Amino acid sequence: MTSSSPPPPVPSGAPGIRRPLRKLRARGRDEAHRTASPLELFFDLCFVVAVAEAGIELVHSVAEGHAGQGILDYAMVFFALWWAWMNFTWFASAYDNDDVLYRVVTLVQIAGVLVLAAGVSRAFEEHDYLVVWLGYAIMRVAMSAQWLRAARAAEGPERTTALRYAGGVLACQVGWLGLLFLPEGARPWWFLVMALLEMCVPPFAERGHTTSWHPRHIAERYGLFTIIVLGETIAAATVAAKSGIDENDALGELLPIAAGGLLIIFAAWWIYFAVPIHGHLRSSRQAFLWGYGHYLVFASAAAIGAGLEVAVEETVGKAHISTLAASAAVTLPTALYLLTVWALHSRHFKRGITQQLVLPTTALLVICCTFLGHWAVFAAGVVCALSVVAGETLAATRPASRQGGPSTRTG
Repeated sequence: MTSSSPPPPVPSGAPGIRRPLRKLRARGRDEAHRTASPLELFFDLCFVVAVAEAGIELVHSVAEGHAGQGILDYAMVFFALWWAWMNFTWFASAYDNDDVLYRVVTLVQIAGVLVLAAGVSRAFEEHDYLVVWLGYAIMRVAMSAQWLRAARAAEGPERTTALRYAGGVLACQVGWLGLLFLPEGARPWWFLVMALLEMCVPPFAERGHTTSWHPRHIAERYGLFTIIVLGETIAAATVAAKSGIDENDALGELLPIAAGGLLIIFAAWWIYFAVPIHGHLRSSRQAFLWGYGHYLVFASAAAIGAGLEVAVEETVGKAHISTLAASAAVTLPTALYLLTVWALHSRHFKRGITQQLVLPTTALLVICCTFLGHWAVFAAGVVCALSVVAGETLAATRPASRQGGPSTRTG
């Protein structure tokens, strides 16, 4: 796993003077005022380019009636993006020293994600993963180089952990070659095997020594990426609605989709940020489960935008699918997002069965909205907005715990 932030104090003389190259040593987990760095924000924005490409191809697949294959391709491509982002995020949280070499290697990783983005359409349309594999390889080799650099500055168990990370990353990258040479029917199964192996690397590497990731910094980094993905979802839905209005003069038909989509996205933001999560990240086990679960959070949030585009295309007659299928393209990822955020965030802070049932019940009602025809998206948005109201009302009427814990809100 991985992340980045402002560098530790420079141990030399004059203030403001920093050496261009410094040892890549672990940062303290108790650093105060730890925040995301401009390099991290730039990294996230470049990653969203690839997320947007995957979303566009998912729209095309679903709109053409190939939802099953499109979802499978989307899951595979999104895993590569999410895993590379997550590895960088957790690494930088523990080791970012912001020197010249660290910045250059991070920029190489950004170049890798842009190469991967260039190969997304070929992966979806022709099942040709060469460019995707190449972009992923660039990111992963650069990540391994960072771990080797950290190992050089460390000793004892910390050095062993860094070397395990570097070796595991490179070994898995070789394994991904199977996507290029195996028969097409075997590739999804090989993807599943390799994804599981990738996710085993951090627990294996950190046996005996835990990297010094910063809980508040990690929570902020995940929150920022969630905001960026939701922002990209709004942008994609807005472009689709504008196109539908310009080309088909269908304002009346698209207005319920636009309003419902906006309510869904606003509620998605509110629910995610209703309570601070960094206090729950007390151990590596908790943090790994929380971090891994965000694959579904990020993927479903991005898929909501793709679903809104599909709903727009179906409304103006461009999609070759039924209204029910177009509605499901919005409601199902919305329900998945609600359930995942509840499992990762909300359930740890809610008290009582009533509060615990708010988001699962909302997810169920959103799925039921699928069957409301062209009003499905609007109805789902209203349900999501009402869930926020219900959560805030319950939080206001039930006092915080005696121990002074956070109030239990919607998200």
